[in-house]
Amino acid sequence: MPTYEYRCKSCGYHFDSFQKMGDAPLKKCPKCGGELVRVISGGSGVIFKGSGWYVTDYGKGRSSATVGSSQKEPTNEERDPDKSPPKKKE
Repeated sequence: MPTYEYRCKSCGYHFDSFQKMGDAPLKKCPKCGGELVRVISGGSGVIFKGSGWYVTDYGKGRSSATVGSSQKEPTNEERDPDKSPPKKKE
């Protein structure tokens, strides 16, 4: 539930209220009964800390970045055994 900030026009009382987004704004000051104004703030910025994100951090699925890195290139023998160079005799 969002927190809304209110200030009374009459007495200057300043308080926060937890309300649903669909609720109507408060109109009456709880201290003096005067008219309230909802204070709109800029909010807080997003701060990223740490060394970064990893594929294992979110969810169980694999990303396209990890799918390609785990597969190895097939050798000539695996592609077509008939075209592989002859083996040396010892």
